[in-house]
Amino acid sequence: MAYEQYRPTGFRVLPPVVKNLIIINALMFLGTYAVGYTFDINLVDYLGLHYVESGKFNPFQYISYMFMHGGFSHIFFNMFALWMFGNVLENVWGGKRFLTYYLITGIGAALIQTFVTWLSFRGIQADANTYFASPGPDAFIAFVREHFPLYYNQISGFAASWNLNPSDSSMIHESFSYINDLIALKMDIPTVGASGAIFGVLLAFGMMFPNSLLYVFFAIPIKAKYFVMIYGALEIYLGIANNPGDNVAHFAHLGGMIFGFFLIRYWTKHPRYR
Repeated sequence: MAYEQYRPTGFRVLPPVVKNLIIINALMFLGTYAVGYTFDINLVDYLGLHYVESGKFNPFQYISYMFMHGGFSHIFFNMFALWMFGNVLENVWGGKRFLTYYLITGIGAALIQTFVTWLSFRGIQADANTYFASPGPDAFIAFVREHFPLYYNQISGFAASWNLNPSDSSMIHESFSYINDLIALKMDIPTVGASGAIFGVLLAFGMMFPNSLLYVFFAIPIKAKYFVMIYGALEIYLGIANNPGDNVAHFAHLGGMIFGFFLIRYWTKHPRYR
């Protein structure tokens, strides 16, 4: 279903739901710094989405994480995209339907991210159990390089000392502690940002206005449907590549698009629920 020629009566550049979402996100962003500076409280630890086995996990984080951001550029580009694409969708759909879509895609993104993280931890824990059964300096180094390459420099001195006496039981137990601490640390890394819902919004725009022209870098025209396809393919590639220095939740972005696709298809087939 395409709406390229549709021009709703009373079109507003900043309809109420989009406007209030931007305001809430901005207030939460400023509040994170204000509370941290004044009370030394890290709101991201409370409201960011943690893995379900983390001691910092709470179910409400599946919603609250959408209103937390990791920096100015993070929130700026998310809110810019929300304004750019969300205002059109809200004017076409109405506020209630748009908010429903936004929240469902945001929660869907979090569920996909949780599932992908669970798969990752299954592999890490399986390798950890293999190591615990047969520990040694070389196996320890291989495990850290495989799963925690960014921390290798921090344990390299310990590994070098252990190599001098591989049978030292105290070193073995210390290596167990290192591995358990690294796993716990990874579990405590939160996912934050409205990006999952924003990618859902982008997907909806591409489905509803497939031939609308978007201008990449404000200069290169590309149809919305191709823009969405390219972005989706890029997220799949980056998610699979799993660059150790990449802290972007690419599969959460894909989750927002996946949930958005099926929700729009459902609404199309069941108009009474639109």
